[in-house]
Amino acid sequence: MRVAVDTGGTFTDFVAEVDGKLLTHKVSSTPQDPSQAVLKGLSELGLDNPQVLLHGTTVGTNAFLTRRGAKVLLITTKGFEDIIFIGRQNRPSLYDFFVDKPEPLLRSSQVLGIAERIDARGEIIKGLSSEELELLKRFVEKRKFQSIAVSFLHSYINPVHEQKVKEALQFTGLPISLSSEILPEFREFERTSTTLINAYLAPVMAAYVGKLTRELPNTQVFLMQSSGGLMPAEAVGKRAAATLLSGPAAGVYGAFSLARRLGREKIITFDMGGTSTDVSLCNSSPTFTRQYALEGYPVHLKKIDIHTIGAGGGSLIYFDKAGALKVGPESAGANPGPACYQRGGTEPTVTDANLLLGRLPTEHFLGGRLRLSKDLAQKAFAKVAKKYGFDSEELALGALEIVNTNMEQAIKKVSVEKGLDPQDFTLVCFGGAGGLHAISLAERLRIKEVLVPRFSGVLSALGLLLARPAFDFSRSIFLRNEEVAFEYLLPLMEELAAKALKELARYGYRKEDLRAEAEIDIRYQGQSYELTVPFTYDFKDRFHVLHQQLYGYSMPFAPLEVTAIRLNLSADPPEFELPLISGKKLMSEGKGKVILSHGKKVDVSIFRWDNLPPESEIKGPALIVGAYATVWIEPFWRAWVDKFGNVWLTR
Repeated sequence: MRVAVDTGGTFTDFVAEVDGKLLTHKVSSTPQDPSQAVLKGLSELGLDNPQVLLHGTTVGTNAFLTRRGAKVLLITTKGFEDIIFIGRQNRPSLYDFFVDKPEPLLRSSQVLGIAERIDARGEIIKGLSSEELELLKRFVEKRKFQSIAVSFLHSYINPVHEQKVKEALQFTGLPISLSSEILPEFREFERTSTTLINAYLAPVMAAYVGKLTRELPNTQVFLMQSSGGLMPAEAVGKRAAATLLSGPAAGVYGAFSLARRLGREKIITFDMGGTSTDVSLCNSSPTFTRQYALEGYPVHLKKIDIHTIGAGGGSLIYFDKAGALKVGPESAGANPGPACYQRGGTEPTVTDANLLLGRLPTEHFLGGRLRLSKDLAQKAFAKVAKKYGFDSEELALGALEIVNTNMEQAIKKVSVEKGLDPQDFTLVCFGGAGGLHAISLAERLRIKEVLVPRFSGVLSALGLLLARPAFDFSRSIFLRNEEVAFEYLLPLMEELAAKALKELARYGYRKEDLRAEAEIDIRYQGQSYELTVPFTYDFKDRFHVLHQQLYGYSMPFAPLEVTAIRLNLSADPPEFELPLISGKKLMSEGKGKVILSHGKKVDVSIFRWDNLPPESEIKGPALIVGAYATVWIEPFWRAWVDKFGNVWLTR
């Protein structure tokens, strides 16, 4: 028995695999304590003690954004105490003299410089004395810190001083994050920032996971990482920063795994939930990046490349001070939620707009457990529309145009800006609101095919069931000229593998249970940044091809430089078969009226998703209504249902 749980800003989604059958469920999120929604959903499913719980969580992200992390002591090399405050000289807005820097994670009084020094070759210039360590112990004893981060100069090449500090402070019982373990790579600011964020989140994540494991004593808990791999709960303290994009990563992994099983490997994922929209491009595999910053703080760990905007079903619709119509990024969230939820919300949202225009039926939401109020949606819109001289339907149509434009730009950012044409990809839409906007986006981007999975409303949770345990390891090296060769790099990769296997043995993983994928960071000599390519015999050719694709040129005869080696170790996931749907007669469940984008009102047929037979075809305009998602089929489009119950949309 395995249960996957994805915590979102509005809803917490469940997909349970019990004796080969899939159960789905959805409850309102409890932002003040996400574990309450998890336990409530398990209880309602009758699965109080599952064997395995796979969890995608926003606990770490929310703790960072609200500055509710731990009180951290940052220990660094004397003379470099200000590195986390200075950062880099990049300006977020080049000509804006009034840009506010993000709120700092710690004060200068929480940074301690230690008299030690290692050079760029790893040689000790100034040793770490026992007197210095004694002073450090006394300093920590007098202060009430909750976590410790250690980032010494050039410790990525020689971690001996960081290890000594860790040994000296073990008596405190505090979580200690070493940069040589979190991110053993060059670039001082990025390494220090990543280590600091890990230390900032470690106690929060450990407390949350600890509470879950106490409530579920017989359950093995795994958490989703930003890279799309699962890690056991006991590893979360050391890898807390790896969970920052836990939920969105599960969605992309689930969409790609499903699409690949259905014969599509070039997809753009479009996840529109209650609070935000996440988009990502998969070109035969998910796209990964390490160039990620959260409110100005770099987190240079491997993550699926996801672009997020504040556009979801709960996004608020309003006019700004200049009188311009805006949608998001503020959201009604889980409480009170959109006005139509009848929970006290009074501001119009995207969900209210879809309901008002007839694209969201009132009686099928959440499988009939939550009846939507069209009157309250109308009232919320009327309050704003009247003030600015519009009627409610006109305002709702305008709001949908704006939110669709915002999401169109997000998709272009992960495709067109990287030299790829959206027309060459299948758009895979999921999240509770994805199916309502899928065709509008496909029209704008000239995408020919859209896939709305049967489990689109809970696809991030399904992605957790499809995911496998995975761990990433890296090491900075600097090789040039004849050293940039497979034969020279292989022993270094084997050395990294031995270290990685030793660490994973602590969590019960054996060498024979794991598969390995190796990569290297490579660049032309003289460049400031590198590209990551698979470590194969032809890695040089792969680099030239990738450089040509991204930047429009390559230099096949220019000297190369390798700056890092990387290793991903993963275990095979359990076998999983998609359930087939049973054959039933295609029959409309009723009629409705929908207002089209140009204001015309048309009659539409409404179909229940659960009753659709395989190989059935529906011509638009029509609505397909599921327990957790609705698909709006626009005129001149048609829907086709495959044997698994997935809906394919084509013009």
